[in-house]
Amino acid sequence: MKKYFYLTILILAIAGVLDSAYLTYEHYVNSIPFCSTYFPFLDCGKVLRSQYSQVYGIPLAVLGLIHYFFLTVIIFITIIMSGRTRFRWILGYILIVQSAIGALVSVYLMYLQIFLIGSICLYCTLSAIISMTLFLLVQWKLSLERKEFFILTSGLIYQKIIKPVLFLINAEIIHETITTIGEILGMVGPAKWFIQYLMKTENPSLRQKIAGIDFPAPIGLSAGFDYEAKLTQILPSLGFGFGTVGTITNLPYEGNPPPLLGRLPKSRSLMVNKGFKNMGAKKIIEKLGKYNFDIPIGISIGRTNSRKLITLDESIIDIISAFSLFEKSSVKHAYYELNISCPNLYGSISFYPPGYLNLLLKALAKLDVKRPVFVKMPIEKSDEDVFKMLKVIVEFKFIKGVIFGNLQKDRKDPSLDQEEVRKFPVGNFSGKPCEKRSNELIKLCYKKYGKRLIIIGCGGVFSAEDAYQKIKLGASLVQLITGMVFQGPQLIPQINFGLAELLKKDGFKHISQVNSSSSGEFGRQGRKH
Repeated sequence: MKKYFYLTILILAIAGVLDSAYLTYEHYVNSIPFCSTYFPFLDCGKVLRSQYSQVYGIPLAVLGLIHYFFLTVIIFITIIMSGRTRFRWILGYILIVQSAIGALVSVYLMYLQIFLIGSICLYCTLSAIISMTLFLLVQWKLSLERKEFFILTSGLIYQKIIKPVLFLINAEIIHETITTIGEILGMVGPAKWFIQYLMKTENPSLRQKIAGIDFPAPIGLSAGFDYEAKLTQILPSLGFGFGTVGTITNLPYEGNPPPLLGRLPKSRSLMVNKGFKNMGAKKIIEKLGKYNFDIPIGISIGRTNSRKLITLDESIIDIISAFSLFEKSSVKHAYYELNISCPNLYGSISFYPPGYLNLLLKALAKLDVKRPVFVKMPIEKSDEDVFKMLKVIVEFKFIKGVIFGNLQKDRKDPSLDQEEVRKFPVGNFSGKPCEKRSNELIKLCYKKYGKRLIIIGCGGVFSAEDAYQKIKLGASLVQLITGMVFQGPQLIPQINFGLAELLKKDGFKHISQVNSSSSGEFGRQGRKH
């Protein structure tokens, strides 16, 4: 099909060459081409002799000839290089840029003819029609190349220009500003469409049905970023396949004493000390109840960070109360996350001991929740302790999976730059310091409970390769936050592009085949395509 597309745009480019070559010839022989005189607004001579017909002494016809000739050469090379994928993509980028330049110049020149010169040249108009047709065809047929080109260029702009400026400003201020901008954009239909047009990709090889939920892509926004439920409407346009709101608690909490958030550039990490900052379950329900969601949205629920919750029983009641509020609400969320692993809470209440975890899950089982529940796990516990927790978790059928994992608590972890760590006497660390242990626990859990539990990988995802590593170790889905902060929002479609390429490179037609190839099975329980 693309063969006919390239032949079509090749014919158009050649037509542009002929048109501009004719105008170039007429310019240098100092004659005016035939142009209808039946209508007062058609006057080629007036247009071609105007002050706008040259740029720095160079006739526009010559520039047009160069433009169309360059396009013709690029299209011809693309056709003969059809078997070399990388070259074809690069040539596609050039076509996208050059056709866009031609279209923009043509629009400007038509503006000059109509509003400033007051006459139209048929040959110039023909060139404009050719340029605009080329542009629209290229935008339509090379949509993947267009999106990847935008992703690459926007990533470069973010890294070199935007991030250095943002990193000069308090991290919490930037976070609040960015999420508010995201909320506003999510409310504006044209803005959502335009962002989606530039960034969103859909690939059948990445779509999965897990625990009865359709995930259009495997990359999701982790809990901890959108705790005010601002981003549910914009996430699909950015290419996210799912997203988690929260962590939300039964009662509101204004956040720990500052600093709440900090950056560790050398460690590729964020210091996090928010302690379940959120508006409380009732306000979040009120906010989300009016929305429909284009992708699966989950609600992360944890214990209210309050000194008034002294006993284990009080904490369990608090958590169950939040679940109960959401179960009775009109919010159209797809799943829950039970966050038992936040290291920044008051008190010594913990659900890590198997007995305490069992009590919590028994209480939650009585509520008979209608949506899948995933448990957010710690990464600082030993393999033995984690297995004890998993042994409890698998006894409850409503628990469909686990997330590995939460923040890095070991301030002396080798992946952390100690000079950066000393700047933050409080808090724990996200990003790359979490990656190694997260991957170890994904592998361990999949080996023992891969047939029973869906695994969501979280921690240190900065590239498609990072996400793919978690998937190869046993994760069905992958979450991130820190990678997006350091790399830019274009990271999400960049990972989706990269995952599709990595699957193809390894001979897989679908993401569900990755783990099945290593386990000797095709697919896993609850995972279909």
